[in-house]
Amino acid sequence: MHPSRLRYSSLAYSRYARSSRLGGWAPRRPEVADLFSSGPKVFRYGARTAWVVRRDVKIRSASVIILTITCHEPVVTMRTCQVLPIAVIGVLLTAVPTAAQQNPGGLGPRQLGEPAVRSAVEAARQLEPDVVADQIALCEIPAPPFGEAARAAAYRDRFAALGLTDVRVDAVGNVLGVRAGRQPHPHLVLSAHLDTVFPAETDVTVTRDGAVLKGPGIGDDCRGLAVLLGVIRALDGANVTTTGSITFVGTIGEEGLGDLRGVKHLFEDELAEQVDRFVSVDGAGLGITNGAVGSLRYRVTFRGPGGHSFGAFGLASPVHALGRLISAVSDFDVPNMPKTTFTVGRVGGGTSVNVIAADAWAEIDMRSTDATALARLEAMLLRAVDSALATENARWGRGGRLSVESIKVGERPAGMTDPAAAIVRAALSVSAALGMRLRLSSGSTDANIPISLGIPAITIDGGGSGFGAHSEHETFDTTDAARGTERATLLAVALTEP
Repeated sequence: MHPSRLRYSSLAYSRYARSSRLGGWAPRRPEVADLFSSGPKVFRYGARTAWVVRRDVKIRSASVIILTITCHEPVVTMRTCQVLPIAVIGVLLTAVPTAAQQNPGGLGPRQLGEPAVRSAVEAARQLEPDVVADQIALCEIPAPPFGEAARAAAYRDRFAALGLTDVRVDAVGNVLGVRAGRQPHPHLVLSAHLDTVFPAETDVTVTRDGAVLKGPGIGDDCRGLAVLLGVIRALDGANVTTTGSITFVGTIGEEGLGDLRGVKHLFEDELAEQVDRFVSVDGAGLGITNGAVGSLRYRVTFRGPGGHSFGAFGLASPVHALGRLISAVSDFDVPNMPKTTFTVGRVGGGTSVNVIAADAWAEIDMRSTDATALARLEAMLLRAVDSALATENARWGRGGRLSVESIKVGERPAGMTDPAAAIVRAALSVSAALGMRLRLSSGSTDANIPISLGIPAITIDGGGSGFGAHSEHETFDTTDAARGTERATLLAVALTEP
């Protein structure tokens, strides 16, 4: 992969600077630090060793072009010459992000002290009835897995009506609109997801009892979608022009077997190499999620000849093999820390009570905050699949043998945005400025993808309080829900600052 497509984070510069294995290079630390200022830079080691670093201000990554490497100075050995270009590129890929903010811990009070920004936060509070109205209206448009188009069309129309530019639905169905700042960067993506977990036939009517709304998906994530619209209105109402630009996005495929396909497309294609910071607004509450819970999902299918339950008795049964697998999975021993979980979420197969099934399948979900623990759990599952197949085939001696197919149907990377990272400190500062005292948490959200790429990313809740997420009886209490919109508005302004 070309260096310009790689991401880098904070720690390895200090490790590099302490290293002596590069001989004469180590004392020149100020030059390494200087790499992260904009514009072309030429650095020399002696009179005849030169290389160029170009940081393109349009993207977060650095392009490295080594023009000449010659080592005629006596203090430099040929071995050092060979290591130098590789080591330099390595430092670039693990050094301080070009989009890091200055004093992010003080952003909240500082921004709130700006009259226009304070007016935007006040506007967010005053416009909360519009946010709730959008929340209800969008939630009453079905958005089942792989069927988000109708809600996406309505969201696109709202983006256009609010004056965003370059409003579009991309190749996979994400809805995007841009609110330009004084300059293109820092480029913030503020997103919420369009899809729900509910099938197309679900009644999505929203009812209201005082401050409480009830309906499938009303908090997860109709709230997030509505908050984004509230942020746009608040910024416009106060005539705020941000320093950097904001792309507002309604993503598809966040839930279940959607496998984050919407946000994956954003970073692989639609907005590849363009995003400096990413915030997802997802669900009720006032939390901040900086930990990415990774997940693997498998669909395991056993197949065999099948036959009559009496006449073909003695044939190996896919259903029995599946039962052996489920029993083995239920006995998995996993760590509490890092939290690691599993469940057999769905099963199916067979045609009738008096038939030895020709096939049986299960869908298994495995999760962990730690990539290594998740990989171990995956290995346990695959061993259990092989064992179930072998045991069932060995049990019966008649007729054909069973086969098995294990397909990975979902993969979400595990990861963590460091609590000391600028984006987390900015979010905490903004929250504190608005009187919120919060703990950081982990979850599986659209932010998993940028986190895995080293892009500063978090998920924030959208305000209010909710119960029964992923159930048809989900509720959302609008009491003080405006605090979520206020926080999202202030954070959007803060994260567009250099």
